[in-house]
Amino acid sequence: MDVAIAGSHGLIGSALVADLLARGDTVRRLVRRGAAASDGAGTDGTGADDVAGTDGTGTPGIRDVLWDPRTGELDPTALEGVDAVVNLAGAGIGDHRWTAAYKQTLLGSRTTTTSLLARTVARLDDPPVLVNSSAVGAYGSRTDEVLTEASTRGDDFLAGLVKAWETATTPASDAGARVVWLRSGLVLAPSGGALGKLLPLLRLGLGGPLGSGRQWWSWISLTDEVAAIRHVIGADVAGPVNAVAPEPTTNRELTRALAQALHRPAVLAVPRFALRIAVGQFADDLVASQRVVPGVLSRTGFTWTHASPQDAARWVVEANEVSAPR
Repeated sequence: MDVAIAGSHGLIGSALVADLLARGDTVRRLVRRGAAASDGAGTDGTGADDVAGTDGTGTPGIRDVLWDPRTGELDPTALEGVDAVVNLAGAGIGDHRWTAAYKQTLLGSRTTTTSLLARTVARLDDPPVLVNSSAVGAYGSRTDEVLTEASTRGDDFLAGLVKAWETATTPASDAGARVVWLRSGLVLAPSGGALGKLLPLLRLGLGGPLGSGRQWWSWISLTDEVAAIRHVIGADVAGPVNAVAPEPTTNRELTRALAQALHRPAVLAVPRFALRIAVGQFADDLVASQRVVPGVLSRTGFTWTHASPQDAARWVVEANEVSAPR
């Protein structure tokens, strides 16, 4: 395959690039000239920016394509012949407190990049599939309700953000391109991402459930997230696709699985008011309950490497120990 990727230097993007190259595929990385932009555009949720010449230039199988979402710079001919465009761009949800200004950054960094990619795909004679990153935040907090791709949207800030994000793909779908909204859950990885701050605390025996711990956390391992992206590129699917493991679990159960893999206790619960003090309104996302199931992935024959929280926890801990500096 020949795949163009926006947000290729972050947690998911870098893993996807490595996976594609290992399979003999080629990658066109969308990168920006010079220093990182202050508005967060060009990141995929980890704060990592795609800047031309930072790494990988000259690497076999990689071609850098210059773009600038703020000015609308992207030559359509640079995407001719690709099989898929994967958009992972967007400022990190948990990188800063949700001030009014940062909420605008979260929105703009997603809609600006997505709109440019969708308009560019629409201009191609043979439009590739557009796989657009999204999130289970689309459904809002729904206590114990089982949520599928057919479930209604929520009405909180994140649900509105996701709606605007997904709507920005409209030019591509109107032009006949197949568009997938990959609604990812919490991505579990050995380093960085959502567990970047939790694992060190658990390793010290200081971690525990967040809030009540009864909220449902729909999650997916980084390995399966990358495999899900490959899967939807090749599968005959469009619209929302829940990229989550087949076993949603509560925050308490997931924390316990991670602690057990580390051979540590996980009894020190973090009350909601303390979360609010520590991270502001982002605490609402941490205690939101989203019991999301992967209906489309299951129906189209996707196979998970880490189907249970115990499988994922063991992989996260073992891979973290292998990669840790000695």
